[in-house]
Amino acid sequence: MLLQKEYKFWFCTGSQDLYGDECLAKVAEHSKRIVDELNRSGILPYEVVWKPTLITNELIRKTFNEANADETCAGVITWMHTFSPAKSWILGLQEYRKPLMHFHTQFNEELPYDTIDMDFMNENQSAHGDREYGHIVSRMRIERKVVVGHWSDPVVVGKIASWMRTAVGIMESSHIRVMRVADNMRNVAVTEGDKVEAQIKFGWEVDAYPVNEIAEAVAAVSASDTNALVDEYYDKYDILLEGRDPEEFKKHVAVQAQIEIGFERFLKEKNYQAIVTHFGDLGALKQLPGLAIQRLMEKGYGFGAEGDWKVAAMVRLMKIMTAGMKDAKGTSMLEDYTYNLVKGKEGILEAHMLEICPSIADGPISIKCQPLSMGDREDPARLVFTSKEGHGIATSLIDLGNRFRLIINDVECKKTEKPMPKLPTATNFWTPEPDMYTGAEAWILAGGAHHTAFTYDLTAEQMGDWANAMGIEAVYIDKDTKIRDFKRDLMLGEVFYR
Repeated sequence: MLLQKEYKFWFCTGSQDLYGDECLAKVAEHSKRIVDELNRSGILPYEVVWKPTLITNELIRKTFNEANADETCAGVITWMHTFSPAKSWILGLQEYRKPLMHFHTQFNEELPYDTIDMDFMNENQSAHGDREYGHIVSRMRIERKVVVGHWSDPVVVGKIASWMRTAVGIMESSHIRVMRVADNMRNVAVTEGDKVEAQIKFGWEVDAYPVNEIAEAVAAVSASDTNALVDEYYDKYDILLEGRDPEEFKKHVAVQAQIEIGFERFLKEKNYQAIVTHFGDLGALKQLPGLAIQRLMEKGYGFGAEGDWKVAAMVRLMKIMTAGMKDAKGTSMLEDYTYNLVKGKEGILEAHMLEICPSIADGPISIKCQPLSMGDREDPARLVFTSKEGHGIATSLIDLGNRFRLIINDVECKKTEKPMPKLPTATNFWTPEPDMYTGAEAWILAGGAHHTAFTYDLTAEQMGDWANAMGIEAVYIDKDTKIRDFKRDLMLGEVFYR
């Protein structure tokens, strides 16, 4: 499945003609050098494209509208090398519709103490020009990312790289289409939401299909295609029969293979990038999709259980934002199940009945086939594993009735103290920041769901920047969270985002 497009980011340098052609030539030389070095850094996930220096209202407006029209442009990086009168930027900024970064840098890293004169001062006015430009962007209430520091600093370049992934998430959000197989789990509140408002805010299309329409696509998969995929499963994963007859076990696995192929063909034909299912409405499907969904998630599809379309879209979004990331540790839907409350060993056991993405697995991945009390179908096959250790973020997008809120919790994933041989599911175990008790209390106060879109590979800042770009509230639960302050922030959000 296509996850990463060949996006580019335009680098636009601001100046004016007050100091003559020689100065403008140096401005162009400096900005070209910065762009070349950024691209050579090996840090950025996408290419930066140099654009001619912007010195007039007409050129700024033309450039921004060209960026709007270019499907490969995912955002514009702006930098004021010298003083650029900010009124010249108003029309261009008004008409610009893509992610915007204000890169507050300068060409020289150190003051040239022995040679500095007024010519140098006039030519190198980023501390001056960027403030003029920053003022007008703030006055116009335009959302943008500000990155401050020298362009040669790897830490600074890393901040640009991080924003690029957020910008791509902003761009790709409007291309996410979620297919709902049946409806939400009955009488559950948090999986509901305003799908029209979601399309207005995020660009998501969320459509429902009768379960038997997709079941027909599953039934149409040939035995030869199914058997070939079963062979792939048996080559790739450990098979845990646990006393079951090998042939009977294989038949259960084949059902999931047929579901995977049928679902994927249907999703591709209808152009959907995320899917939800519901164990209470399986129609002609022989099993609740388990292994099949896990494999689809690993390929880049979003998924939400019990009809949770918001989680499905967020998982897809995160998979897009992390696409191509070196040493990525994985992204998945997860669900809060049960706690360990032993002092000093506190944490939340994350799992689901079946559908956890194997991209987050650590160590061997096995296929098990065991009964499932929900769904009233034959025993489903599923992938079972434990997850990686390390830092991650858990997010919950909730509908509060009058607006959306994105809750972002930093968590620390770790191994459980003991194995759980009787639990036939994939698991993750984490402790929320700042600690188990504060983190859980803050999550509940914010209205967080039991389903989460989780990733090891993005930061709270990146997801918060995405929320800001979408015009929704973001609340953070992290090492600095104090309940008294957190409650105040929630009250302020009620006023600001009303």
